[in-house]
Amino acid sequence: MPFDRSEYDVVVASDTGTRDGIGVEISRDGEVICEIFRDDTDKTRTVWLADKEASLDEVEWFIQIFKESIPWDFINYSDLE
Repeated sequence: MPFDRSEYDVVVASDTGTRDGIGVEISRDGEVICEIFRDDTDKTRTVWLADKEASLDEVEWFIQIFKESIPWDFINYSDLE
C-alpha cells in the first residue's frame, strides 16, 4: 500500500529548555507520532516514536522530511562568540 503523506502534519520546532536544538514533529489525527531532533549541545540526532512500531515507509518518510526541513550541520556555539 502506498504511503499517503496527506494524513500527516509536520511542524518545525526549536527547543532551548532542557535541550538545545531544532527538529520536526510529525502528527496524525492531532497526536504527535514522531519527533526527530537535532541537539546542538550534545551533537546528536534522535528519533522518538509514540508507537512501538511504524512501517518502514513511514520511518523513511519521517527521516526525509527531517533532512529537507532541518540543516544537517550542528551549531557550534563557540564560533558565535
